[in-house]
Amino acid sequence: MINPLSQDNHTNNKQFPYELLPGIKSPSDLKGLSMSQLKKVADETRQRIIEVVMRRGGHLASSLGVVELTLALHYVYDTPKDKIVWDVGHQCYAHKILTDRNDRFDTLRQDGGISGFPSVEESAHDIFNTGHAGTSISAALGMAQARDIKGEKHKVLAVIGDGSLTAGMAFEGLNHAGSLHTNLTVVLNDNKMSISKNVGALSQHLNRVITGKWFVKMQEDWDQVMNAIAGEEAAHLSHKFREAVKGFIIPGKLFEDLGYKYVGPINGHEISYLVETFQAVRELNGPKLVHVVTTKGKGYQPAEEKAHSFHGVSPVLMHNGSVNKPPRTKTYTSHFSDSIIDLAQKDARLVAITAAMPEGTGLNKFAEKFPNRFFDVGIAEQHAATFAAGLASAGLKPVVAIYSTFLQRVFDQILHDVCLTNQDVTFAVDRAGVVGEDGVTHQGLFDMTYLRCAPNMVAMAPSDDRELTAMMAWAVAYPGPVAVRYPRGEAPMADKDSPFQPLEIGKAELRAEGSDLCLLAIGSMVTPALEAAARLEADGISTAVVNARFFKPLDQEMILSMARTCGRIITIEENVLTGGFGAGVLETLEAAETHTHVKRIGAPDSFVEHGAQEIIRSRLGLDADGIERAARRFLEKTEFTVSPGRAVAHAKKAAGRTAG
Repeated sequence: MINPLSQDNHTNNKQFPYELLPGIKSPSDLKGLSMSQLKKVADETRQRIIEVVMRRGGHLASSLGVVELTLALHYVYDTPKDKIVWDVGHQCYAHKILTDRNDRFDTLRQDGGISGFPSVEESAHDIFNTGHAGTSISAALGMAQARDIKGEKHKVLAVIGDGSLTAGMAFEGLNHAGSLHTNLTVVLNDNKMSISKNVGALSQHLNRVITGKWFVKMQEDWDQVMNAIAGEEAAHLSHKFREAVKGFIIPGKLFEDLGYKYVGPINGHEISYLVETFQAVRELNGPKLVHVVTTKGKGYQPAEEKAHSFHGVSPVLMHNGSVNKPPRTKTYTSHFSDSIIDLAQKDARLVAITAAMPEGTGLNKFAEKFPNRFFDVGIAEQHAATFAAGLASAGLKPVVAIYSTFLQRVFDQILHDVCLTNQDVTFAVDRAGVVGEDGVTHQGLFDMTYLRCAPNMVAMAPSDDRELTAMMAWAVAYPGPVAVRYPRGEAPMADKDSPFQPLEIGKAELRAEGSDLCLLAIGSMVTPALEAAARLEADGISTAVVNARFFKPLDQEMILSMARTCGRIITIEENVLTGGFGAGVLETLEAAETHTHVKRIGAPDSFVEHGAQEIIRSRLGLDADGIERAARRFLEKTEFTVSPGRAVAHAKKAAGRTAG
């Protein structure tokens, strides 16, 4: 069991003795190693993953669980000529280390560094960009069919976890591949199912038999002989009998019925047997499914014991696996968790749904208090939405908590199953906006756009903790589809002594009065907008700040009032500008035929790479500095000037407020 943060390693500043790993620059360097040397490389790779993730954060448990599997695949197959598609991709750290990125692995998930997921821009060994579950089989099948059409001979593999198999798309891919009979290998990385008793000598013996050429030839010859001697009907009965007997002693009958040669379950941490198995499987034709049993967090005891907690971790872990970071205010997710429990205590009709993310969405606490009113549907976001619509149609009040990036999968179900019939479903859209280190596949920068176009949808975004609580209560009480989107990270604390303007559908809140410029902000952008406005005020620029609250419907009355009063509006959103909040403001102004200067601040029409949230927001101009700079350029462009006397007066006023 590796403990990389032991007293020997850190207190005495001793370095872990990397002997073989520094010499592995590509998978070809593995080919000449002995099995004992491969085990050594596995230990060093696992150590390297733990050390870096402790400092940088990332997906720890899943990557530790597939170290030997990754080594075996790269030892047997010839990548990048042979194609390996990693489903989700959060288990790809060992793959990155072994494919000439060990020297850069310290930059994992950092601004300008390597991605925490497969990236075709990074390496020829990363065959397909993945970040969402259930995609690997479909993508790999497409590659396999392209290979066949082009007359090529390389191998194609999809590595998918048992959790990802709950995604409907994975079964669609499995079904299609089985019917096409193409040469494709699906590797099922199973770290959850209770099948460890099958991992032993008998299973290994059966797999040696099943993958042996003589056994495959014997099956084919048996069917031919029975057909010739006893006729087609008797041969069919013989085949059914043989398959029934096989089903009793060999797991995976379901996969065989889908058209696969099933191999497994095998021990995913015994590298010599993994190599032997894949060498045999490599020579088999047609669809194959290799069932590998692994342990999440393998080699690091805290991660093995609490795999869910160590799925994705923050930087700086102590030797006992606890997170060492200063106290902080509560996150938006924590406030959501508290509010949904409070609402459920008051209304027995409220039920909560998540798609394999109870801890991430904060619904794990709800599940403890209301186990009969909590549903984890697995990685099946589409099902979650339609399931919620069914619950709502029967009089319940479902709340569906899903990350923004994963809610993208649910557009048809939102439109067709929820909004079309105006079902009473609340979507709690977590991780909306800039997510950070997880990068392009996980940024929640599109939900405003795809939610705005759904008829009957009401959509809002809180600017602080108190507003989130109020919005959740309003959403649950509202008799129709509602989405509440909120970002990852800490929620600004509202001044509890300040008056709170009750929520009213489609109504914004004027947070600061002004006559020269209006900053029209939504959600997480309200706080930096207020800070930027204070700086502008100090220079004599009278700046109004509006907390939009709703991005569907918009407060048209407020927008038109600001247009008349200020003549200049800047919209600020943590979403792509295409079809987002600012686009809605432009639509409102166009319909009213106003002549207003408008600038929009938001994410560009491109994918946003990984990095710390504050770095990305700064780059996109979505912080107080960026808003201030954009406002000054905008005012200059629209030929706005401030008289010297007015500037001095405002500066004195601002100084007085500071002193007070």
